[in-house]
Amino acid sequence: MVPKFPIFSLMTDALKNLASQLDGTLEYDALHKAIYATDASVYRKIPLAVAFPKTEEDIGKIIAFAVAHKTTLIPRTAGTSLAGQVVGEGIIVDVSKHFTEIISFDRERKEVTVQPGVIRDELNRFLKPHGLFFGPNTSTANRCMMGGMVGNNSSGTTSIKYGVTRDKVVRLKTILSDGTTAVFEDLEEDRFREKCNSNTLEGSIYKTLWESLSKAEVQEEIKNQFPKPEIHRRNTGYALDALIARAPFSASSKPFNMCQLLSGSEGTLAFTTEITLQLDELPPQYGVVVASHHSSISQCMKAVVPAMQHNLYTCEMMDKVILDCTKNNREQQKNRFFVAGDPKAILMLEVRDHTLEGARAKAQALVATLEKEEVSYANPMLEGTQIDQAMELRKAGLGLLGNMIGDKKAVACIEDTAVALEDLESYIEEFSALMEGYGQDAVYYAHAGAGEIHLRPILNLKKSEDVALFRAITTDVATLVKKYKGSMSGEHGDGIVRAEFIAQMIGEKNYELLREVKKTFDPHNVFNAGKIVDAFPMDVSLRYKIDREEPKIGTLLDFQDQEGILKTAEKCNGSGDCRKLPEAGGTMCPSYRATRDEKDSTRARANALREFLTTSEKENKFNHNELKEVFDLCLSCKACASECPSNVDVATLKAEFEYQYQKENGSSLRIKAFANNTKLNRLGAKFPTFYNFGLRTSGGLAKALLGIAPQRSLPKINLYQHLYKVRTSVKAGHGKKVVLFIDEFTQFLDGNIGQDAYVLLVRLGYDVTVVKDLDSGRSFISKGFLEEAKQHAIKNVEHLSSIASDDVAIVGVEPSAVLTLRDEYLRLVDDVDKAKKIAYRAMLIEEFLHSEVKQGRIKREHFFAKAKTLKIHAHCHQKALSSVEHTFAILNLPENYKPTIIPSGCCGMAGSFGYEKEHYEVSMKIGEQTLFPAVRKAPEDVIIVANGTSCRHQIKDGTQREAVHPVTVLLEALL
Repeated sequence: MVPKFPIFSLMTDALKNLASQLDGTLEYDALHKAIYATDASVYRKIPLAVAFPKTEEDIGKIIAFAVAHKTTLIPRTAGTSLAGQVVGEGIIVDVSKHFTEIISFDRERKEVTVQPGVIRDELNRFLKPHGLFFGPNTSTANRCMMGGMVGNNSSGTTSIKYGVTRDKVVRLKTILSDGTTAVFEDLEEDRFREKCNSNTLEGSIYKTLWESLSKAEVQEEIKNQFPKPEIHRRNTGYALDALIARAPFSASSKPFNMCQLLSGSEGTLAFTTEITLQLDELPPQYGVVVASHHSSISQCMKAVVPAMQHNLYTCEMMDKVILDCTKNNREQQKNRFFVAGDPKAILMLEVRDHTLEGARAKAQALVATLEKEEVSYANPMLEGTQIDQAMELRKAGLGLLGNMIGDKKAVACIEDTAVALEDLESYIEEFSALMEGYGQDAVYYAHAGAGEIHLRPILNLKKSEDVALFRAITTDVATLVKKYKGSMSGEHGDGIVRAEFIAQMIGEKNYELLREVKKTFDPHNVFNAGKIVDAFPMDVSLRYKIDREEPKIGTLLDFQDQEGILKTAEKCNGSGDCRKLPEAGGTMCPSYRATRDEKDSTRARANALREFLTTSEKENKFNHNELKEVFDLCLSCKACASECPSNVDVATLKAEFEYQYQKENGSSLRIKAFANNTKLNRLGAKFPTFYNFGLRTSGGLAKALLGIAPQRSLPKINLYQHLYKVRTSVKAGHGKKVVLFIDEFTQFLDGNIGQDAYVLLVRLGYDVTVVKDLDSGRSFISKGFLEEAKQHAIKNVEHLSSIASDDVAIVGVEPSAVLTLRDEYLRLVDDVDKAKKIAYRAMLIEEFLHSEVKQGRIKREHFFAKAKTLKIHAHCHQKALSSVEHTFAILNLPENYKPTIIPSGCCGMAGSFGYEKEHYEVSMKIGEQTLFPAVRKAPEDVIIVANGTSCRHQIKDGTQREAVHPVTVLLEALL
C-alpha cells in the first residue's frame, strides 16, 4: 500500500475542490502531468495539475487558487515554445480547447477580436474572403495560437514586410493577479493620467510605470542598453524601450498602449482572454521566389544586404545541415526539386506583384544583382505551387533537426539571436569562429533578411560535459550579441533558456526595472514564475537526467535503426505538427482532430511513452494503465511516420506497447477475435452462404458479445475465385512477370477486387503469378499479437522469395496488407536483408501500373474514351508509405476521365477501430470532418474510389454510397 502523506493529501483535496467549481476540467493524474511536463524545448518540469478552463470565471477561480496556495499558473496554447516558456511546476492552464472563438470582425477598421486559442492559419482562412490577413507567419502557423503569438511576440517569415505581433496588437482583455479584469488599449494622455490615479491594481501598474520610466536618466539607460531599435525582432525581457517611444514618455504622436509591454511578456504579467488585432491587406497576388544557392555561409551572408534592396516579402535561409536532413524525410523528398548541387546554404527571396509578368521582372532584376555581386552560383526561380513546396521545406527545418539518430541533437539555446542587418556578416563570421573553437559544426537557419539566423549547436544533453558546453556556448554568444547591441531573443522568447542572460543583455539597472514591473503586476508571483525575471537556471530541469544509466528496454520489434524504442520516442521534439486541423491538410493526427485533446495527439503518445519507459520502476515498463489510455485512440494510421518532421512512427510504437502490455494483462475476447480475424474468415469461407446468412440473422448478438457498435454493418464473405482463362485484350506482347499478392482481406472479403486485379493485369499482357493463402499479419500487428505476426512475416518472406526472381514486382490491392511487407516486416523478420528485398519489390497495384505507364507498356489508347468523373479517397498507409499520386495518375489514363483527390485525411475506420463500440463516435466524427461531406456532395453519377477495404466500409456506413477500388474502374474502362 502506498503511504498517504498529509501535505500531498491536503493539496489533492484542494485540487478536487477546485475541479468541482470549474465549468471546465482540472486534471492531476500521472498521465496529464507527464504529457504537459514538456513543450518543444529541452526542459521538463512536472506540473501540479493541468486546467482546461471554459470561461473567464474559471480562469479567475484558478488565479485565486494559485494565490491562496502559493503556486503559479503557466498559460499554454499549442505548447510549441522552444525556450521552455510553458513548462513549470504549477498549474498548466491550457486554453487551446475552449477559448477558440473569433469574437468580432470590423472590415472597415481592419480589426479582428479573437480568443487566445484561435489558430493563426484558421484566422487567416476566415479573413481571406475579406481581402485581409494577419501578417506574422511562424513555421508553426498551422497549429500555433494567437495567445502564444502575443506571449512570444512572434514574427516569422513575413516580418521584413509586415512586422511582428507586437506591431499588430490593438487591445488586450486580461485578468490581473488579483482577479480583476483590465482592458489595455491606446490611451491618450488624459486617460493615462486618469488610470494613474485609479485606486486599483490596474491603476497601480500605470502609476509605477510613469514614476519609473518618465525620468530622463532611466530612459537614457534603456536606450543605451537595450538592442538597437532598427532590430525589429527584439524580445529580450519586457519591452520598456517600446513603451518609452510613445506618449506620454516621449513627444511621439503614438498614444500609450500597455499591449506593447504585454506582447512578449510570456504570460508573466496578466492572463489574456481576448486579443484585438490590426490586419493587413492581402499581399499582391503573384509571387516569384529566387532560391539563391551559396557555396559558403559567408557568401550567403554577403548576399543578404544587396538582396534586401529589392523590396522582398521574405528572405529566408537554410543551410546544408537542414538540406541534408530533408534527404531522408519521406514527406520532404518531393520538395527538394529545386536544389542544385550541394549548396552550403540557400536563400529564398520572394518578390511579389499584381501581375505575374511584373513579379517575374522583379525576380530577374534580383538575379541580376546577385550575379553582379557574384554571391551565388545558382538562382532558380520558383512560381505557384513550387513556392509552397520550397517554403514547406524551410518550415520543416526545425522539426527535421529532431530526426538526427542518437542522443546528439541540434539544441535551441542560441538559435534566436538577432542583429542589425549591417552587422550580420561580421556577427556570423565571429560566431562561426566561436563555434569552431568549441568544435561545433552549427546549424544556420531562418530569417536572414531580419538579421536573425537560427544557430544551433549539436549537443548531447544527457551528458554532463555537453550540458557544460550548453551553458558555456550560450554565455559566450550572449557576450557576442551584446557586443553588436543585438537581441538574444528575436522571436522565440526568453523562457528558461535565455532569461538568465537578460541582465547581461540590458544591464543591471534595467533588469531591476523589469523586476519592479513584474512585482507591480504580479506581487504574488502567480503568473509563470521563473520566466523573464528571477529565472530558473538554464541548465537545470532538462528533459533527461544528466549522466543517467540508459534504461534497457527489450522489444520484439527491431528498433535498432533508431538505437532502440526509447530513442524512437525521444525523437519527438514537441514541435506539435500533430495538432494541425483538417483544414491544414494531411492526415496527422486523426484522433486529435476529433477530440482536440492534447492527450490524443501523436506528441502526447511519444512523450508519455518516453516518460514511463524512463521513470517506471516496474520490470515491464510498458505495464501502465496511463499508457493504455494514451494509446487508446491511436488509429495506427501511420501519418506521423511521414508528416511528423521527426518521423515518429507512433503506430509501430503502439503495436509494441500492446504486445508488452498484454503479456502482463492478457487480451479480451474482442481483441483476440479481431487479431484472429483471418482464421474466423477462413472458417466462414468453408460455408460462405451459411456464414453470411448468420451475419444477417445473428449479427446483433455477435456485436453485443464482442462489444461492436450496433450501428455498424459487418463484412460478408466474398471469396476470391481464380479465373484460369482470361483473354488478353491489349496487343502488348511483353509478357512481363508480376506476382499478384492476394492478401487475407482480398481473399475472403473482397474477392471480386482480387479477380478484377488479376483480369486487368492479364488483359494488359502481364504474366501473372497469383499468391494467396498468405496472411500479411496486419490484424495481428494492429492488436499487438507480434509473436504471431512475426511467424507469418518469416513464412511470407521465405515463400515470396522462392517463387520469383528479385526483379519481379509483388503487387497487391489492399494497402494495409501489401505495405506491411515493406514496413513492419523490416522490424519483424530476423533476416533483414531478405526482408528488404521483398520490401523493395512490394508495391501497391497503382504504383506498379503507374511505373508501367511511365515505361510505355500501358498506354491511354488501351482504354475507352467515355467521360467519367471520379473522386478519390486514399488509404492512410498509402499516403504515409507511398503516394496517392499513383492512384490519381492511373485514373487519369483513360481519356475524358476526370479524377480529383478528396483532401480527406483518415476515414476514421482504421481496421477494427471503427467497429469498437467505445470508438464508434470518434470514428464517425473523423469521417465527418472532410470525407463524408465530400462524398455526400458528389452527384450520383460521380464514382467514389477508395483502395482500402476499411475505407470503403466506412464510406458505406457513413454515407450509404458504394466506393470502388481503382482496379475495378480501370478494368471497366479497358478496351
